Amino acid sequence: MSAIHAGRRKGGRKALAGFVFLCLAVGAVAGFATATNVSTWYATLNKPSFNPPNGVFGPVWTLLYVLMAISAWRVWRSTGPEGPRRAALSAWAAQLALNFAWSFLFFALHAPAAALVEILVLLVVLAITLVLSWRVDRVAGLLLAPYLAWVAFATALNLEIWRLN
Repeated sequence: MSAIHAGRRKGGRKALAGFVFLCLAVGAVAGFATATNVSTWYATLNKPSFNPPNGVFGPVWTLLYVLMAISAWRVWRSTGPEGPRRAALSAWAAQLALNFAWSFLFFALHAPAAALVEILVLLVVLAITLVLSWRVDRVAGLLLAPYLAWVAFATALNLEIWRLN
């Protein structure tokens, strides 16, 4: 086993904690942009019948951020070839950045149309991330499936909010 692989296995818990911290920090900052607008601007929007209650979003996103973190950690600690791992982690970082940006576009900037375009890009990048992660570690790919389903739902919700307003 190479020194890099041995280091990945030794630092496993610290790395997992780092991935979890990063994802939850992204969620917390994005959540701040969201929370400051939910009871004001967002409350004034027409929403489709399938819009969940506001209290659903926090717990769902917390779970999804933890699943994202575990997925990335599993790819990071994989002993497979460096190229596929690097590709999967690069895509993972891109989807996390897009995830972060959506909250600001939709909630802080009050721009559902721009957020819709952005979430469509996120959906594609996330699907690519899932496939690349699956190729490195099948469990890592499966851990992203609920997130992909939720972003697909969020895309439909964003589309309908834009259409209704």
